[in-house]
Amino acid sequence: MKKVCYRNISTPLIIFSFLVLFPFGSLFSQAKRYKIYDEYVDTYKDVAISHMKKYKIPASITLAQGLLESGAGKSELTRTSNNHFGIKCHSDWKGEKVYKADDGPNDCFRKYKKAEDSFEDHSKFLLRQRYQALFSLKITDYRGWARGLQQAGYATDKAYANKLIKLIEDYELYKHDKKGQSREEIKNEEERIIKQYYKHTPYKTHNLIYVIAEDGDTYEAIAIEFGFKVKDLYKYNEVPEGFPLKSGDLVYFENKKSKADKPYYDHVVQVGESMHSISQRYGVKVKNLYKMNKKDFEYVPEEGDVLKLR
Repeated sequence: MKKVCYRNISTPLIIFSFLVLFPFGSLFSQAKRYKIYDEYVDTYKDVAISHMKKYKIPASITLAQGLLESGAGKSELTRTSNNHFGIKCHSDWKGEKVYKADDGPNDCFRKYKKAEDSFEDHSKFLLRQRYQALFSLKITDYRGWARGLQQAGYATDKAYANKLIKLIEDYELYKHDKKGQSREEIKNEEERIIKQYYKHTPYKTHNLIYVIAEDGDTYEAIAIEFGFKVKDLYKYNEVPEGFPLKSGDLVYFENKKSKADKPYYDHVVQVGESMHSISQRYGVKVKNLYKMNKKDFEYVPEEGDVLKLR
């Protein structure tokens, strides 16, 4: 498959008034939310936020890992041992132990007196040298953290990073990460929004109008810059209110297509990708991407999967 290079194949649009001639539509595709997942987040979000402030680990990552590893607190290991993150004993563990089948028939897992102890141990576990590179990332870069955890060998599941990202985006866990920003960071972000006017160049590729997000961008700032209602940008890009942007993301100014244009027939999934990020890359509606590949909204793309684009 050919790589997409938007800056090279795009044509800048100098006259922005051209945009108003396009008919706009909207589609908001979301996976089903489970009550037990929301209850888990409500129960442990304050613990995750406090650890974020103490250890500089995004609350969204802690909550997503907890949800995934503990089955929203319902797994046998979690219920009997208060182990929310599936952390094994290792040679340095001096606490209580429990044994269950995992990679082997009788693997050793850590046992805690209470759930909070598991969260504390998880944070300290990530302070190990193998994860140190993650702490150079912004506290709001959950995608970078998810990729980094998988690449550092936190889990053997090839879809681990993508599963974390899906949970964070489906349950809007990224909203908790903002509470880890300092007052100075928040102030700088507000100043960036004020100074955002006429910062971006609109592009047109495959008859779709978009801009490329830069570091510190928000949907709100881009909406102000171009005179859009922010709710419209959310709809065009199929994201909920407050969804974060990272540098290089595409922000569409109109409804995406039902399928990708030629010559983009398929896409090989990479670590850290979601169905939404793939849909943004090719300007395809999320719902159609699932439909073309005969997947339901619970599907998580795994590294190496080949997805149809048209």
